[in-house]
Amino acid sequence: MKAVLGIKKGMTRVFRDEKAVPVTILDVQDCVVSGKDAKGVELGIRTPKSSPNKALSGKYSKLGYVPRVRVWVSGMGDLDVNDKIDISDWEEGTIVDIEGRSKGKGFAGVVKRWGFKGGPKTHGQSDKHRSPGSIGSGTTPGRVWKGKKMAGRMGGQNLTVANKKVVEIRDGYLLISGSVPGARGDVVLVKVKEKVNGN
Repeated sequence: MKAVLGIKKGMTRVFRDEKAVPVTILDVQDCVVSGKDAKGVELGIRTPKSSPNKALSGKYSKLGYVPRVRVWVSGMGDLDVNDKIDISDWEEGTIVDIEGRSKGKGFAGVVKRWGFKGGPKTHGQSDKHRSPGSIGSGTTPGRVWKGKKMAGRMGGQNLTVANKKVVEIRDGYLLISGSVPGARGDVVLVKVKEKVNGN
């Protein structure tokens, strides 16, 4: 499996066949192998962790610093610790999956969080425009079902966005079609989509 950690730099557009294609810019120049075992390798970002404890400092003594972000990936067993991940053999048009953490949006109501329609705007309703309405029945079941869509903390979750295309590879940067999870400066994992039965 081919994989690399990238730092999200923002979005722009490129032109393909006289059409504007929105892309996300990922900086993948600082991705190195920070650990290794029989199952796979650990990818890390060269940016050091600000205040690592003694356990982490000892674990990464061979590397010389504790990476700020670390992710284990299966395969890629021919690499050694401190090797830089090379994307020179990656091709434009490759389909990849992107793993990252979405932007945290704090406490949100049901209209923003789940797309609820809200209550009626007339007939005397003055304070129910963005209310969820009824959340359960009375006698049966006599409680609120677990998993009911209600107001609560929104975003800040680990997400995988599948089937993104590498539009362009330029000077250590990957230009990925569309948007990817996270804010500017967040780290995401880019994994090349494995082919199944030659497809």
